[in-house]
Amino acid sequence: MTGEHWQSPLSTRYASPAMQRLWGERHRIGQWRRVWLALAESEQELGIAIPDAALAEMRAHLDDANLASAAAFEKRFRHDVMAHVHAFGEQAPAARAHLHLGATSAFVTDNADVLVMRDSLALVLARLLTVIDALRAFAERNAALPCLAYTHFQPAQLTTVGKRATLWMQDLALDVEAIVHRLDTLRLRGCKGTTGTQASFLELFAGDHEKVRELDRRIAAKLGGHGVFAVTGQTYPRKADAQILDALSGVAQSAAKFGTDLRLLQHEGELLEPFEAEQIGSSAMAYKRNPMRAERMGALARHVISLQANGAHTAAAQWLERTLDDSANRRLTLPEAFLAVDAILLLAANIAQGIEVREGTIATHVDEQMPFMVTERWLMHAVQAGGDRQALHEVIRRHSLAVAESVAAGESNDLLDRLARDGAFDSVKQAKLEAELDPSRYVGRAPEQVTEFLAEYLDPLVAAARTRHAGAASAEITELRV
Repeated sequence: MTGEHWQSPLSTRYASPAMQRLWGERHRIGQWRRVWLALAESEQELGIAIPDAALAEMRAHLDDANLASAAAFEKRFRHDVMAHVHAFGEQAPAARAHLHLGATSAFVTDNADVLVMRDSLALVLARLLTVIDALRAFAERNAALPCLAYTHFQPAQLTTVGKRATLWMQDLALDVEAIVHRLDTLRLRGCKGTTGTQASFLELFAGDHEKVRELDRRIAAKLGGHGVFAVTGQTYPRKADAQILDALSGVAQSAAKFGTDLRLLQHEGELLEPFEAEQIGSSAMAYKRNPMRAERMGALARHVISLQANGAHTAAAQWLERTLDDSANRRLTLPEAFLAVDAILLLAANIAQGIEVREGTIATHVDEQMPFMVTERWLMHAVQAGGDRQALHEVIRRHSLAVAESVAAGESNDLLDRLARDGAFDSVKQAKLEAELDPSRYVGRAPEQVTEFLAEYLDPLVAAARTRHAGAASAEITELRV
């Protein structure tokens, strides 16, 4: 990297080497060559005279494409696919006369794009499961730790830190469901010919419709056993890209929600993202500890969410059997969406594995609000002891408003002391009133909900995803980039 030319920060700063390799030129052309090989092998099996030597040479050069030679051919021909047909033919001369037989450019590019997206979705799934694993451990550790719940970012009632984490995990689990569904229903374009009618292959097989259909099936089997679209124009439906972008956008939405919640809680001093020993929070304010990982997650998520609409517009703008105005767009949109989601999930995993819980601050905030929260129970106890519900309600209302004013002026919340001194509550024993100050009595079923969520929903979902897509069981540990 010389710094003389612009380079995408997704490559230089954010995305993992693994995801970059999947979208790199060498890997993509390797997939092209596998598509060509599947075509030639299937054609030979169905009676086309393609010599074994041609197939052997093709197999020997799947991953060593001469990219410089291909670039020179493209400069001459102004056609990327034909440039690589000639470059492949140079390396596999016995196959030169048989390469791309009966095919159109979209046969190569579309089928290969599906293969790249398949492997990329598997990596996204692996990263999702890594984040969920970390949040699962966090939720289990903090299942019963009371904290303030907020609506409108105003203190509401109590929940637990672990229960809040289940909300983050549920969003991500829905993304697992979506990614698994996309993997399970992935379709290749298959072998459909120039405008999708398979006319060239019907000619090649002398009008034998069943051989043309079998060619489609065999190619799909060789490329991973995926289904193929029943019908296509020149390309597979661009709606398929839009659906994948929908799933990636969903991941971005979930991560952004997690990151935004963490930023709010870091402001409150309750939960903090990891902070390294020599990390600098601000160039000017040396004391600052900014939630930069969560902020970056939100920034990248915004980019992915915007790409979702791009895919929808591309699908909607297709003309009849095909138009070429999707080509340049897809070269940008699909890789960037996957690279950005990869970067987002690396950040999410880093955060989830190192969230700092400040229990003292959480307890302080709970204590500040507890007097207001216990008043309803005090009211019930006093009524049960013979008090007038409406009169007691007025006593509580009057003292609460006065305390709110004093708290706003910087004084401590002494609502319970005021109520205890008020004669309206003389009929209730002080010990009974004080027992209501235990925060664990106000979290409802939050601890039980954590246990039930993990055992009944999350764990079976994760186990099924790992079993069904073994390649997504783990992703390499990647150092978080700046």
